[in-house]
Amino acid sequence: MLAPAEVFGILDAVSHRLPTETVSLSDAVGRVMPGTLQSRIASPPFDKAAMDGYAVSTQHRCEAYRVVETVAAGETPRHALQHGECAAIMTGAMLPLGADKVVRREYTTREGDTMRITKPEPLQNVIRAGENCSVGDTVLTARVLRAQDIGVAASVGAPTLEVARRAHVGVISTGSELRRPGEQLESGQIYNSNGYQITAQMASYGCSTTNHGVVADEREALAEVVEIALQESDIVILSGGVSMGEFDYVPSVLAECGVEVAFHKIAFKPGKPTLFGRRGSSFVFGLAGNPVSTFVLCEVLVKRLLLRISGLAYEPVTVRGELGADVRRMHADRLEYRPARLQNGVVHPIAYQGSAHLNVLSEANCLFELEAGVDQLSKGAAIDVRPI
Repeated sequence: MLAPAEVFGILDAVSHRLPTETVSLSDAVGRVMPGTLQSRIASPPFDKAAMDGYAVSTQHRCEAYRVVETVAAGETPRHALQHGECAAIMTGAMLPLGADKVVRREYTTREGDTMRITKPEPLQNVIRAGENCSVGDTVLTARVLRAQDIGVAASVGAPTLEVARRAHVGVISTGSELRRPGEQLESGQIYNSNGYQITAQMASYGCSTTNHGVVADEREALAEVVEIALQESDIVILSGGVSMGEFDYVPSVLAECGVEVAFHKIAFKPGKPTLFGRRGSSFVFGLAGNPVSTFVLCEVLVKRLLLRISGLAYEPVTVRGELGADVRRMHADRLEYRPARLQNGVVHPIAYQGSAHLNVLSEANCLFELEAGVDQLSKGAAIDVRPI
């Protein structure tokens, strides 16, 4: 079995990169931006009011001010303030020349064109030109783009962003016992959950997908579908058929199709039989058929490779919590991922009967790790969890 550090090292050493493309801001959320974005402007490009009120000069303190104009957002002030003058101003509007402070409207009274300050204003209430960034400043680093990142790009005048092309993932479910949801089950048959689950996971990672459906445990049929998937996919994910059973044809079929295997069998639980290989610019994961295993390994390994070929170094998001119950296990020879629910800072482990017990994933909102050699964790221990 390959140790976790070696598994991660193999994935992190992949040098292949997806090509980039230019997309509009409206199409960029969820995409991987492997480069950086520099600001085209100083932001804001002028001193502006942080709230509604009156623009005044702190050099000219008066009992009463004459209101010489009203400045709305988007307008250019027409007057430079002189001694005893002020301007009514709206949030986001440009400060007139001579003004360096905005007094909140609720701290003033006004009669006609005369404004008086009724309460001391402790704040300047001014956002200075270039306070957010200067021309040429890096405003976004490489990342998966979120809604707030799109806002930042728009705020500095970028109409488009350079992102990695969406990876295309082909999903193949193996097993003569599998049927599509909605079909009538006969004796010994089960529904194919893996194909739909993996396809949904890949879509949530921003990939385009092809679900090739179920392939029976027949070597020729499997080879035909695998070849099609390899030709059209950046990543091919097979579930089932990777272990040592009489009908586990995946390893031999992949070899026949020219896939060079980088590892097969890893010190992970669930997921010991996991296979990873490559043919040209197409990568292949063979995952065990148990649905909890396929979910966990997609999250832990496939996502890592996906971001790698998109141009990002993978750093899984973790949250620290306090373990809500003792955790024990009989065998500690592998790194194990277990489902849990994080609530109000407490990590509640979810009991499950093994990697076929899919229902637990709908109860869970995170995974926690048991390192190899660790056979128990005590209630109250501080642990890191991976949100799912």
